[in-house]
Amino acid sequence: MLRIFPVLLVVLIIYNVLAVGHGFAGNDAMQVFLQQHTTFHMFSGDAWDFSLGDLVLSIGFVCLFVEVLKATRTSRRQLVNHGLSMLVFVIALIEFIVVKGFSTSVFFFVVVMTAFDVVAGYTISIVAAEHDLGVGRARTD
Repeated sequence: MLRIFPVLLVVLIIYNVLAVGHGFAGNDAMQVFLQQHTTFHMFSGDAWDFSLGDLVLSIGFVCLFVEVLKATRTSRRQLVNHGLSMLVFVIALIEFIVVKGFSTSVFFFVVVMTAFDVVAGYTISIVAAEHDLGVGRARTD
């Protein structure tokens, strides 16, 4: 069951919860909200500001990594996962274009991650299926 679930949906849900909790504020208000940060002082003496938007993107990269690993399988469940990943991309794209508070750089990169998941998922699955079936192999006889 978990193989079917598009993991990047977690990031979409997190952003939606942040946006709904912030009352679907406009772009400016969401930018300020996402830029709330904590400062870490490094051994080098530099200060590193880690924002809420950085946290959302970090979670997104971890989820994208899991999705790319899942794409190496060639099963019916994985085909369903690809279809659901496409649905997640379409929903994210519509939210980015239409919903107030979603036209931020952070959410743009979430949309890019979902698009990458769709393209990479289909591409990796096709290559893995060709490898499993031996399609395109030169004849040696």
